[in-house]
Amino acid sequence: MAPPPVILKPMLHRNLECIAIHFAAAAKLNAIARRITGVRWSRQHTCWYLPLLPESIDLIKRAFEGMVIVDDSLLKNYLEKRSRVKETLEQEGKLKQAVVANSPAWSLSKENTEALRQLVQQLKLKSYSSSTINTYRNEFLQLLKLLKTKQVNELSVAEIKRFMVYSMEKLGISENTAHSRINALKFYFEQVLKRDKFFWEIPRPKKPMLLPKLLNEDELARLFNALTNKKHKAMLFTAYSAGLRVSEIVRLKIADIDSGRMQIRIGNAKGKKDRYVNLSPVLLDILRKYIGSYKPTPKVYLFESDQSLTAYPTRTVQEIFSKAKNTAGILKEVGIHSLRHSFATHLLDKGTDIRYIRDLLGHFNIKTTERYLHVSKQQLVNIISPLDDLFSKRSIDW
Repeated sequence: MAPPPVILKPMLHRNLECIAIHFAAAAKLNAIARRITGVRWSRQHTCWYLPLLPESIDLIKRAFEGMVIVDDSLLKNYLEKRSRVKETLEQEGKLKQAVVANSPAWSLSKENTEALRQLVQQLKLKSYSSSTINTYRNEFLQLLKLLKTKQVNELSVAEIKRFMVYSMEKLGISENTAHSRINALKFYFEQVLKRDKFFWEIPRPKKPMLLPKLLNEDELARLFNALTNKKHKAMLFTAYSAGLRVSEIVRLKIADIDSGRMQIRIGNAKGKKDRYVNLSPVLLDILRKYIGSYKPTPKVYLFESDQSLTAYPTRTVQEIFSKAKNTAGILKEVGIHSLRHSFATHLLDKGTDIRYIRDLLGHFNIKTTERYLHVSKQQLVNIISPLDDLFSKRSIDW
């Protein structure tokens, strides 16, 4: 009678993908497993294991060759599923260990994983930005996770409408999220499945009119004075002086600073659109002092990570702003994007034509820029409150 096989199973150990080696208790098999190069024992999982690498599988099979059958069917199923899920991610390149297995897409059925892969593939073919791909992918995932084994391509218009009502009334998603979710579903059914454009039947919620949040000049001064690190200071000065998005700050290269023409080139910005913005003489002086004194000296990107010597992570810049805001005692609920809003509003206050501000900000539509008309004080300073007018004409106690 043949001995029970050695079974290879996928295992996440300390957030790393591993091969778990399972076999019936036998001193001889245990001795063989112990001698495999690089093998380790997991007390938690009570088994020997190796990192999940092609060479690891070969090592295990050679070690037990002629002694017992090695069953790697579970491992093959795992690798096939990992390959399918990996294709649903926006970035398919080098991923950290276990990123794929920890993806929400891992729990989807095979058919719905394929639907997600098709969505991401079509978005890439149409050259959508990474940000949009991630947004559409995540919003589409919310529907797929609810469906379990039901196939998404079999849904009716009525079922999709019920899902949107559930998202808004039960989950309480915002109007902006609702628009993104509808756009993602619309893209899948119309662009991927090539169905008729029936989404006009699904009423879109009206977006709220949200005014940009900004800092006044006193708050800006306190914010900048709260920073001591020269690189961090230069980052926020750059954001405010040119009205940049955080993604544009981290992608700035030294070569983008044109001191001859006193311009900064913003390459491949939102909407895949290049633009030039003015280079402030004060900012140029700040940047020169920063580059001349900061170690290690940046080589390619204007603001390089000290650890990786690549572009700064956007999240880190956001944290720098948040820490400076708290240190400065600013209580407003604002993020680093408020520097861009402040830039635009302060230009408007000083009489700059809104069309020029639109070009500096890189807006496609002037209506986006016109939001700043509602927060600028340029046209409000000469408006007298009716209360002031009343007090000037009547004797009233207070």
